[in-house]
Amino acid sequence: MDLTVLSIFLIATAAMMLIERFGAPVTLQLTFKGDLKRESRWFAQYGQGACAVVVALVLWRLDRRLLHRTIPVFMPLLAAVFATGLVAVMVKRLLGRVRPNRENAGRFLGPTFRHVSSRESFPSSHTASAVAMTVVLAHFYPPAAAIFWTLAILCAGLRYLMDAHWPSDILAGFALGYGVAWLTLRLLQA
Repeated sequence: MDLTVLSIFLIATAAMMLIERFGAPVTLQLTFKGDLKRESRWFAQYGQGACAVVVALVLWRLDRRLLHRTIPVFMPLLAAVFATGLVAVMVKRLLGRVRPNRENAGRFLGPTFRHVSSRESFPSSHTASAVAMTVVLAHFYPPAAAIFWTLAILCAGLRYLMDAHWPSDILAGFALGYGVAWLTLRLLQA
């Protein structure tokens, strides 16, 4: 893991926010139906709380070699995913960015203490959590890293295709998830 990657995500986020601000057509309005809709929603949950808990339980039961470490692999996994989710929610509530194709789309409306989904676009917490889980899993299981990254990118892409986020929200989610996971692995010396 590298701070250069984090810097690239942050620079890309800032650049995309400028592009969005100047009115470039960057949103989609696609609707999925039937099996495609159900399958896409399943993939969009990669990295979320329930998914992370299930993955942690599987690791706890199947990967005995990592249980003998000072800190078992499921601990940094859960710490990274849940810390990422917490930070994402705090930033969303603080900034209040409106999701695409809603009234005041793209505007930052400022802080609120209550949940208002339409103004919780930035950053994409689904993307952030998926990337956090991927960074930790790829750290411990390098041969499967391409699979984990594919799932994270698929989750992020679906958040965009489902018209839930601006491209900069997705990039900020990548930066947040990568940064929190990297910090978690460093702090836990995993």
